[in-house]
Amino acid sequence: MSNVLEVTGLSITFATPRGNLRAVNDATITLEQGESIGVVGESGSGKTVLSRAIMGLLPGTATRTGSIKYMGNEISELPEKELRELWGTGMAMIFQDPMTTLNPVRRIGTQLTESLTVRLKLSKKEAHEQAIELLRRVRIADPEGMMRKFPYQLSGGMRQRIMIAIAVSCKPELLFADEPTTALDVTVQAQVLELLSELRKEFNMAMILVTHDLGVVAGHTDKIAVMYAGDVVEMAPTRELFNNMKMPYTEALLKSIPRLDTPTGTRLPVIEGRLPDPTKNEPGCPFADRCPYVADKCRAEKPPLKDTGNGHLYRCWFPIGGEK
Repeated sequence: MSNVLEVTGLSITFATPRGNLRAVNDATITLEQGESIGVVGESGSGKTVLSRAIMGLLPGTATRTGSIKYMGNEISELPEKELRELWGTGMAMIFQDPMTTLNPVRRIGTQLTESLTVRLKLSKKEAHEQAIELLRRVRIADPEGMMRKFPYQLSGGMRQRIMIAIAVSCKPELLFADEPTTALDVTVQAQVLELLSELRKEFNMAMILVTHDLGVVAGHTDKIAVMYAGDVVEMAPTRELFNNMKMPYTEALLKSIPRLDTPTGTRLPVIEGRLPDPTKNEPGCPFADRCPYVADKCRAEKPPLKDTGNGHLYRCWFPIGGEK
């Protein structure tokens, strides 16, 4: 299989009044054709910045270093005009809040056919027919009626389905899904995730699923990258990560997921403390102040990213289960 995406040593900083804010530190990620990766972490961990950097959606205050290759071609230094040519057919993104992403004063049909006429050069009739088929594909019962509606007339789940239809309309090679189930109830969340998995397999797309919830990525990704304070602190095939996690932060994220067998009224575990100040380059492991297994070495020196030899990477001096 060929690599759709190769990110090597990617670092992102933002200029702020308080100094340079380090959002992503030396991230390296590879995705093959049709492969999916979940990027997991708390708010402020750098996961959304990572995906937006790959898409070329960073603001002018950002400084980026490192390499980003799409289909073997370096795109990190491409002018914005050339990068935009990749949007839709090469890379597409499903944003976190469809209500603020969809144009509130334009009908769904207009927004859905726009990319088909602009990117694929379809006629209005062809674009309309393909839009109807896309709406059926994302399980909308009355696609003709949906074409005439405005975003405010739809539920959150329906708006997200529209965003998915727009994102996959030109069959991109790489799909970003940035917290696609935020604010949706559990039933609709499961439907949206299942729909994304089906479309990924049908169109053989690579997918980056960004979320704060390990439970979301469990059954819908091939591998997982856990981010904390801008660092990739653990990465492994999905099954391997859940069966043999090394990083205490990954363990803490997993424990915070509600379980069906938990007695009613039980207080959910939380990760005490907060993320370190990203404008300060302090020594030691960034998770040290919140880690239940912290030792003196953790506060004195930042651990390197280690490889167990089977594609499982972790950044910890004293990994869960010991060294292998």
